[in-house]
Amino acid sequence: MNRRHAIKPNRVILYLFLIFFAIFTLLPLWSSMVTALKTSKEVILSTPISPPLEPTLMPFAESFGIIRKALFNSIVLVCTGVVVSSFFGSILAFSFSKYRFRGSQFIFYMLIFCLYIPPQAQLIPMVRITSLIGLHGNFSALVLIYMLFGIPMSTFIFKTLYDDLPESLLEAAKLDGAGTWRIYRRIMLPISGIPLIIASLLQVTIIWNDYIWGLILTTGEANHPVTVTLANLKGSFVAKWNLQMAGALWVALPTMLIFIVLGKYIIRGYMGKMGEFV
Repeated sequence: MNRRHAIKPNRVILYLFLIFFAIFTLLPLWSSMVTALKTSKEVILSTPISPPLEPTLMPFAESFGIIRKALFNSIVLVCTGVVVSSFFGSILAFSFSKYRFRGSQFIFYMLIFCLYIPPQAQLIPMVRITSLIGLHGNFSALVLIYMLFGIPMSTFIFKTLYDDLPESLLEAAKLDGAGTWRIYRRIMLPISGIPLIIASLLQVTIIWNDYIWGLILTTGEANHPVTVTLANLKGSFVAKWNLQMAGALWVALPTMLIFIVLGKYIIRGYMGKMGEFV
C-alpha cells in the first residue's frame, strides 16, 4: 500500500514546475487586479503585487466612463466585421470548393496570401485609398477595413470543412431540383456551425485587440476603438496606473468571457469535428 501511494520524485518536480509557470503566467493579471483596486496614493507607496490596504472601485468607475464610447465603437467593429466577413467568406469557400473554374485555385492562393501581408506594409496604401474615397479619419474606414480583412481567413476556415463534404451529397441535391443558392442555404449553412464559431472567435480577437489601424485611420475620441482610448489613459504628466489597469481589465473582460463560453468549439475544430455543432 505504501509503495502504491508513494509520491515519485519526478512527479514532484513536474508539479513544482507547473506551479511555478502558473504563478509566473498569472502574476500580470494579479498585478493588474490589485493595482486597479488601489487609490493613486497607495499605488505610489506600494509594490505592484501587494494587495490593497483600502480597496476602492473608483478606478473602475472612472475608467469605464472614459472608455464607454470606445467600447461601443469596438463592439460595432466586431459585429460588422464578423458578420460580413463570415458571410462572404462562406460563400467564397463554397465556390472555391464545389464550383471550381479555370484559375480558381490560383485566385484562392492569392486570397490566402493576403493573410501573410504585414499590416505595416499596408498602412500607406490604405491611408491613400481611404483618403481618396473620403473615409480617412472617419469611423467608417475602420468598419470597411475589418470587414474586408476578415474575408480571406474566413474563406480558408470554411473551405477546410467544405472540401471534406462528398460530391454525392451535392449531386443528390441537384437531382432533387436544388439550385446553387438553395444548396448553400439548406446544406452548407446548417453544417457550418463550428467553422463559423472558430472564424468568429479569431475575428473577435484580431479586431478587438487591434491598435494600429484605429490609431492611423481615425481621428477624434468619438471615432477611436477601445485600444486607442485605453492607450490614452496613461496621462500626460503623471501615469495613473490604477486607472490604466482598471481600463485594461474592462477591455479584456469581453474576449475572456467569449473564449470561456465558446472555447470548447475550437478544441472540436482542432480534433477534426468541424461539422459538429453540438
